[in-house]
Amino acid sequence: MATAFPLAWPFGLPRTEAGRRVASQFKTELPAALKNVQNSLRRFGEATGKAVSSVVISSNYTLGVSNPADPGVAVWFLWDGKERCIAVDRYPRLQHNLQAIHHVLEARVTEARHGGLRIVQQTFTGFVALPAPADINGRTPAQVLGIDGRSFGREDVIAAHRALAMKLHPDRQDGDGQAMADLNAARDALLMGLPS
Repeated sequence: MATAFPLAWPFGLPRTEAGRRVASQFKTELPAALKNVQNSLRRFGEATGKAVSSVVISSNYTLGVSNPADPGVAVWFLWDGKERCIAVDRYPRLQHNLQAIHHVLEARVTEARHGGLRIVQQTFTGFVALPAPADINGRTPAQVLGIDGRSFGREDVIAAHRALAMKLHPDRQDGDGQAMADLNAARDALLMGLPS
């Protein structure tokens, strides 16, 4: 299951670039947005007749930083026997991304009330939490790049890739085509889950 901090973004879901975030019309503050999401999860479980459990609201929020540079929010939970995740980073404020998740959940509640469980199950297939990146020849992408065991950002991934590519590129004397392919796959897997 995901962690509440730091932000555990679902693998495979592209991030919104910081310069492409848009101002929202929401006036909701953080405590109210949290309560709205919690109430929507409860209503969703009631409307579908399938309990929601193991809820984790994941973000970069801390007591010292209430509006982090990366305002993305991912709500992870178990429903209908599967781990689900609804993640939003469209807006520059954490509470507005939370409020957007509340509205997504309310739309599912409406579907359940008017269309039944099958429609909700069909629309919720897109919210199934994808597994973490597959191992690359027995190693995680971070291990392939030599940055496992520590936190890293886009710049770290790019720098590690560049340094190793200078050694492994097939055009180099001791280069290795498969090692370079693994290196590229590791870079792409990690960058997909990091903010731009």
